[in-house]
Amino acid sequence: MCRHLAFVGEPVTLGELLLRPPHSLERQAWQPRSQVSGVVNADGFGVGWYADGDPVPARYRRAAPIWGDLTLADLARVVRTGALLAAVRGATRPGADGEAAAAPFAAGPWLFSHNGAVAGYPDSLTGLAGSLSAAELVSLQARTDSALVWGLVLHRLRAGDAPGPALADTVREVAEADPDSRLNLLLTDGTEITATSWGNSLWYLGRPDRTVVASEPYDDDPLWREVPDRTLLSATRTDVTLTPLKEPSP
Repeated sequence: MCRHLAFVGEPVTLGELLLRPPHSLERQAWQPRSQVSGVVNADGFGVGWYADGDPVPARYRRAAPIWGDLTLADLARVVRTGALLAAVRGATRPGADGEAAAAPFAAGPWLFSHNGAVAGYPDSLTGLAGSLSAAELVSLQARTDSALVWGLVLHRLRAGDAPGPALADTVREVAEADPDSRLNLLLTDGTEITATSWGNSLWYLGRPDRTVVASEPYDDDPLWREVPDRTLLSATRTDVTLTPLKEPSP
């Protein structure tokens, strides 16, 4: 299992979102409050952020726990951004590809994270993997369920699907392949945030200076709102839209 967070808004330091809050993503790595599976998220972490005038995000990822990385503390103190996606990782299976398996995954302007697990992986996704070309399969960024889910989402984005349908259709197909899967997906291009709530907690914070979508609140701001399960969330700096997701056909 994992915890993740995406932000768009007035520029802030990475540390203001990831390290300083009383229940920051760093703390969620060892003391999550609403995680339905696993105890700690110590199998790596990552953060991707956008610089003004550059649509392609930078990333910093490590296979070690977030709380022991001194370089992140330095970066988080000085790097400012108006958009980011970050995650701490609790591996579904230990030892799979280290840093390469840490979210966020990236392609072009996109950053992506998966909070959950695909039940029965890899056998349960054999049929869906067949919808990807050989080039797409060998380009998967890790040998994990999350990386394959990202490959399925990216296939739809490159085919011209909007972010909402790309996530929603992928979730329905994976859930149909194995109904016990937990599929909280998080996607951003630095301007919009798209997410699904499917089997784990998801919250959003809408303030005049920012929109944040996260596995759980990082502070006690009364503006945090919980997203119902089986929901697609689409957000900009000024607006959040929630749409129920249909269960896959029996």
